[in-house]
Amino acid sequence: MSTRNFALAAGLGIGIAAALLNAQAQKNGEEIFASRCAGCHALDRDKEGPRLGGVYGRAAGSVEGFEYSKALKNSKLVWNNETLDQWLAGPDKLVPNNDMGFQVDNSQERQALILFLKQNSGK
Repeated sequence: MSTRNFALAAGLGIGIAAALLNAQAQKNGEEIFASRCAGCHALDRDKEGPRLGGVYGRAAGSVEGFEYSKALKNSKLVWNNETLDQWLAGPDKLVPNNDMGFQVDNSQERQALILFLKQNSGK
């Protein structure tokens, strides 16, 4: 965060500053989703990967009509902050033999993506 943003946060108060930071993280998450995820995923429809709108709080491998790997269907995971972070950091570490061949190494990018997915799940 820049010095200017810190000064702005101090002047606006904690609640407003938190809302601004949350909005910025949401925007960052949306940009990351568009540039790194949207080739295989959409929020509202299945593509090469399943739709991700509503993913937060959903059981892994549960979108009706999408063909998941047997490993993911049997994982018994529910997507939340922790499981999404682990999944995005290394899908094969969390669920060996799944079909996702992509990971997000940067933890700040993962957190921005998770916030974006959470907010697009109505959470």
